[in-house]
Amino acid sequence: MMNEDDLPAEALAVPGCPGCARLLRRVKKLEEAFRKMETEVRELRDLVLKLQARLDQNSSNSSKPPSSDPPGKPPPAGREPSGRKPGGQPGHEGHHRERLPKECVGRTVTYVPEKCEACGGALSKKSGPRDPAPRWHQVTELPPLVVEVTEHQGHGRACGRCGHVTWAEIPAEVRAHVIGPNFAAVLSYLSGRCHESKRTVQEVAAAVFGARVSLGAVAHLEREMQAALSPGYTEAKAAVGEAPAKNVDETGWFQRGVLRWLWLAATEQAACFQIHERRGRKGLTALLGETVKGIVGSDRWGAYARLALEARQVCWAHLKRDFQGLIDGGVASAAKTGRRGVRVTADLFRVWGEFKAGTIDRATLQARMAPVRKRMERVLRYGRDGPDLKTARFSKRILKIYPALWTFVDREGVEPTNNHAERQLRPAVLWRKRSFGNHSEDGCRFTERILTAVQTLRLQGRPVLPYLREAIVAHRAHSAPPPLILLAEG
Repeated sequence: MMNEDDLPAEALAVPGCPGCARLLRRVKKLEEAFRKMETEVRELRDLVLKLQARLDQNSSNSSKPPSSDPPGKPPPAGREPSGRKPGGQPGHEGHHRERLPKECVGRTVTYVPEKCEACGGALSKKSGPRDPAPRWHQVTELPPLVVEVTEHQGHGRACGRCGHVTWAEIPAEVRAHVIGPNFAAVLSYLSGRCHESKRTVQEVAAAVFGARVSLGAVAHLEREMQAALSPGYTEAKAAVGEAPAKNVDETGWFQRGVLRWLWLAATEQAACFQIHERRGRKGLTALLGETVKGIVGSDRWGAYARLALEARQVCWAHLKRDFQGLIDGGVASAAKTGRRGVRVTADLFRVWGEFKAGTIDRATLQARMAPVRKRMERVLRYGRDGPDLKTARFSKRILKIYPALWTFVDREGVEPTNNHAERQLRPAVLWRKRSFGNHSEDGCRFTERILTAVQTLRLQGRPVLPYLREAIVAHRAHSAPPPLILLAEG
């Protein structure tokens, strides 16, 4: 039987009663206000959840760098304490200082005993057949660093017959430069690898090398070096473009305070940087060309959606952080999806680790990844069909590009993460944080080319300074530049 409280207001109103009609209108207004308030409360609750989720983001559950983590963030999970003392353990093979070869030793000081410590007999200063090899201790020292300044003088001579003074011309190639190639390589290294400002480079030149260098000379040297590195930059860009597998990433940059984007494509032997106005398709095209060759490993940024799924490898490290974000978000159904995703991801990396260690071959890798692939698909379908809209949207996006998660299983040279690109990009990020980008177009070109040269040389295990010197010498002499790419890609 229905209670009076359950009856609609119209059923309780007395027909023809002015008071009832007035109260009925009042009830309808209050009901409308209540429905509106319910909507506003629901929207505010969603907003609070979104803001809380953003507040809880850190390097373990989002793409934020570790440097942005707040002080209160829990430390990453580590191994349980073993109870042993720190340092080398019994039975551990020690790592000792390596003796430098003879060609690296500039001076040798000898110490020869004069008397036998056992009987006191005199000992010969010359070594004999029974004498052991000498013990050694090497000390590395830096001699006083003072640049060598060469003054070129053009002398004049007065003619004894007519009195006319004839001057000897200083060669034009000498007058064209005030900084020699060795010093130019060092100053460019300070700017482009150590990321020092022009004023700091000027200070180091004076304090360390005893050389007076103007700010204008440092800026001019950057322009000269970027021109000298142009052929090598073209080499690196062609190498990564033709490579069968490459990792690509991008980060913000600035030119005179205006936002730009620093793009990177990296292989095992080369890295190519490019600053572009756009973060989207135009930026990617400027880096890799209109027709992208090979497999591209990347995150899920929209610019990479132009690539065919079979030509992509989507980063699992990003996906792992996203699953952790679902766990930390505070929504029960989302956390369940996140926990399942983290477990499957851990299994994937465990199998991949065995493959990289050489304990299993590719056929075994493919066989063991098959059930992992099926489990991950079930996790994403569960998230897609669940009650949490954010998790559902996330799961749909991943399912849409699902084949691109597994390219590494079948293709040689493809990694499941984009960590290689992020490692190559890290020095540039630190540079940006210190310098806030470049001021001019020439500065942007210097940044692209010095980063490309330094990172490529480091990937190949080659020293940087000799290459910079050879590049500047070749540029000044208008001769063939040194090759930047020595090892064949693929």
